[in-house]
Amino acid sequence: MPKTADSEVSGADTGLTDEMLLEAARAGDRGAFDSLVHRYEKELYGYLRRYLGDAALAEDVFQNTFLKVYEKLDQYEAGRPVRPWLYTIATHQAVDALRRVNRRGAISLDRKGSSGGETDQSSLADLLVSKDQSPQDALSLEEQRQALRLAVEELPELYREVLLLAYYQEMKYKDIAEVLGVPVGTVKSRLHAAVGRLLQKLRSNTDGADSAPGPRE
Repeated sequence: MPKTADSEVSGADTGLTDEMLLEAARAGDRGAFDSLVHRYEKELYGYLRRYLGDAALAEDVFQNTFLKVYEKLDQYEAGRPVRPWLYTIATHQAVDALRRVNRRGAISLDRKGSSGGETDQSSLADLLVSKDQSPQDALSLEEQRQALRLAVEELPELYREVLLLAYYQEMKYKDIAEVLGVPVGTVKSRLHAAVGRLLQKLRSNTDGADSAPGPRE
């Protein structure tokens, strides 16, 4: 986990909003900037860890993200919601990092809800796992997690990132749209397509396992 410097003002201990902290940082208050980093370090690092599938790379990208945020302070539009703005920068940095190392991320599907409030969708597990399965019929929890992880990894990047933001960072559609720079309708259609592809892939894997020939006698 990346460590931040101690600051004079702790955003978590005051009534300051993200926007207030960023405005103060723009005015030259280093303590306000450090407080903003501290406020988001667990959430953003967790997102990057899931997106990249590599703890060391996630730490590097986290540091690069806030270096980029610091460089872009003058470009921040007053009153703009800070959280999706930070995720936009973090996502771009993550994509660039994967391209530099020429590989795809190994998705970690350990969901840990963020502090972003209510979302527009239920949990991914609710959509993909039948609650009516008996212990005899259902795969083990570990097998389910492994199958889901592999299915998500095989999705095109535009579907993978919208799934992570929606189901693991618990973002609203409008915030995901801002992060990805696309209309809300595109977010919904990509999410719908992503879930459909996951279901198709998981069902295909299950059907293939059921129809696989047994050992010859």
